[in-house]
Amino acid sequence: MDDAEAKALIVETLKSKTNKSKFYLKDFYAFLPDMKKMAVSKLVNTMVAEGTLEYWSSGSTTMIGLKGAGKQHATEEGE
Repeated sequence: MDDAEAKALIVETLKSKTNKSKFYLKDFYAFLPDMKKMAVSKLVNTMVAEGTLEYWSSGSTTMIGLKGAGKQHATEEGE
């Protein structure tokens, strides 16, 4: 699987998860079990830099989700 296919798989997987919008990095490893963890981590960082994904931090943990998705964006837009 090349990077473009892996990116498409990540986006499709995140869009299909309607009950959750933010994921731990370890969840991305499960999305792409055939890739090495370092390769998945680099791919996620690339997607964040491109603006496809975004980091979210509660202060004690960092999660990753689709840019613009999630409850925090719904409340910001509604104000």
